[in-house]
Amino acid sequence: MSDKPCCQYKSPDGHHCQEIDMGSGLCFWHDAKFDKSGLELTHKLERYAKRGGLLQGLELKRANLEGLNLVKFGDHNGYDLSYSNFYRANLKGAHLFNNTFREASLMKADLREANLHCCHLEKANLLGIKLDNTRIDNLYLGDKLLQEQQGFVALKEKRIDDANDLFLQSEEIYRSLRKGAEQQGLFEMAGKYTYQELRMRHQQYPKNSQRRLVSSFINLLCGYGEKPENVIRFSLTMIIVCAILYFLFGVTYEEQILQLNTANSLNENVSALLNSFYFSVVTFTTLGYGDITPIGVSRFIAAIEAFTGSFSLALFVVVFVKRMTR
Repeated sequence: MSDKPCCQYKSPDGHHCQEIDMGSGLCFWHDAKFDKSGLELTHKLERYAKRGGLLQGLELKRANLEGLNLVKFGDHNGYDLSYSNFYRANLKGAHLFNNTFREASLMKADLREANLHCCHLEKANLLGIKLDNTRIDNLYLGDKLLQEQQGFVALKEKRIDDANDLFLQSEEIYRSLRKGAEQQGLFEMAGKYTYQELRMRHQQYPKNSQRRLVSSFINLLCGYGEKPENVIRFSLTMIIVCAILYFLFGVTYEEQILQLNTANSLNENVSALLNSFYFSVVTFTTLGYGDITPIGVSRFIAAIEAFTGSFSLALFVVVFVKRMTR
């Protein structure tokens, strides 16, 4: 066996395959030209993995791997199937717990009823994957999807049509993941993918268009209904900004104007600022005690703050309840 030439495949990580060359310079597992469509390779691949064969860069396009069991017991790292091609492969019911598919292609792969728990999918092509009843808890996708990264690169290079197509693909992938999470009852994960799905839709809107501006505002305000903490940040910012404006334009308390005045002492200006903060909180929460009243421009500011405050408090309740009832 040692006299026979070895497969010439070398992974981007520097790993060499030690399988026998089939005559093309590559072994059965790494030869993309060898048509594996429909071939029953489940047990053969399991044996190959158990004897330590190189699993990086596998060419298994359209292969039948139904029920595949690639769980590496006793090793928290699992098998490394990075750079592999599983395009349209049948992986229905496969057990792939804790495996790595970094920069692999799972495009249109059938992963129904499979176990992808704790799998690493950084920069993997997940377009068109089937995830019906698939266990996808604790997936690691990296900071961005493959198409998402490529979309931002295309956007930077002014290739707008390419960028929009890549963002559309990213939206579709996040939608598939969201539906898969909802099926598994993973509603917190579903909320995360919902946010990413809407963020990718936002990227497709024309720059400076009304839809994009509205989308940006909704994201800033409440994270598309998925981030109650955004509502809190927005509310606090609104209170602080309005308080400063009241301090600049003035409010009245017992016929005394509370306003920034360089002629007043530091203590008087600090007192006026603190009272402006108090009035801003009271106005935002629509309590309206009536002890401090706005004057001049401050009336217009107070009207805007009161309207915004009533809306923001109601929005916070809706978003918070949605988050907590998952």
